[in-house]
Amino acid sequence: MNCVKTREMEGHLTNTFEQHRHYNVQSYGSPDATYGWWAGNSGVANRSGSFIAAHAAHAGLMMFWAGAFTLFELARYNTAIPMGEQGLIVLPHLAGLGIGLNEAGEISNTEPYIATAAFHMVSSAVLGAAGFWHLFRCPKDLSAAEGRAQKFDFDWKDPGKLTFILGHHLIFLGLGAIAFVEWAKRHGIYDAATGVVRTVEPNIDLGMVWGYQTSFLSISSLEDIMGGHAVLAFALISGGAWHIATKPFGLFKKVLIYSGEAVLSYSLAGLSLMGFVTALWCSVNTTIYPTELYGDVLKLSFGVAPYFKDSISIGTDLYTSRAWLANTHLFLAFFFLQGHLWHALRSMGFDFKKVAQAFENLESTRVSA
Repeated sequence: MNCVKTREMEGHLTNTFEQHRHYNVQSYGSPDATYGWWAGNSGVANRSGSFIAAHAAHAGLMMFWAGAFTLFELARYNTAIPMGEQGLIVLPHLAGLGIGLNEAGEISNTEPYIATAAFHMVSSAVLGAAGFWHLFRCPKDLSAAEGRAQKFDFDWKDPGKLTFILGHHLIFLGLGAIAFVEWAKRHGIYDAATGVVRTVEPNIDLGMVWGYQTSFLSISSLEDIMGGHAVLAFALISGGAWHIATKPFGLFKKVLIYSGEAVLSYSLAGLSLMGFVTALWCSVNTTIYPTELYGDVLKLSFGVAPYFKDSISIGTDLYTSRAWLANTHLFLAFFFLQGHLWHALRSMGFDFKKVAQAFENLESTRVSA
């Protein structure tokens, strides 16, 4: 009897899982589900044209923040105080790229920073305009578009279309990695070991790159870092081309859930992993995060939650750029992990509302002998 009930339960769970393998955002069978503004892209996830409009607008907001914050930090930058002790975020990254620095690792020429900020501000306006263009002038659904634009229409039930779009994302990430390597080769980046801006020739050695998988915290060679980015660029572009040319098959097609909610959970998992890795790396590595630009290395401390603490005191309620950067990545990574678990469970059909109902029922439930 118990075996029969167990099989019935397993069958019910399997059917529930299969019902939720292909859909947009979890609505638990309700065709009239609506989403508020706080639900982000949920309200436009079924309309590929509006989905792109939202992406363009989001990119515009990020560009605006980068440009505006560059100007804000530049206005309060003080050459009499080490850059790493001023709590800056954007300027150390630009300085690390070898922009406008003198031999002391100080900003001596602010024009490139103003130009960079202006470029981001103008780009934010262009992207914002693109968002409005796609929202008001273009088809809400790209299936009604003309030409190549129609190829980017997608259906959450179509794994092939999702991997087609994923492939383009990977290629653009690979191009970004190539741009970083080429910048280091031709313009140069700041070398903490010598205290000057110099060009860096990538050390493209697969054995070296693989060897750093377990010891990346101790990497001390800019050539090795650039070589790693070159290898990563090749892997990203190759993977992107593969995903564009192929469709999911075998185990990947059977095991993975293809839905808006599931894709979001996969993305959040990747962001969480990268956030934790970045938080740990920038807290101790001084090759790509020089002490002149980010401050001294950090110590891991424990309070209500783990956090990184400055190893030296720079004043009451003051923190180094390294502390701001590491802790921001650490806490964002933690919340991204929670978001991954939340959306992963929802994608499998788990209804969080029933948890509250179960606790309410506990009060009225009586167990009789």
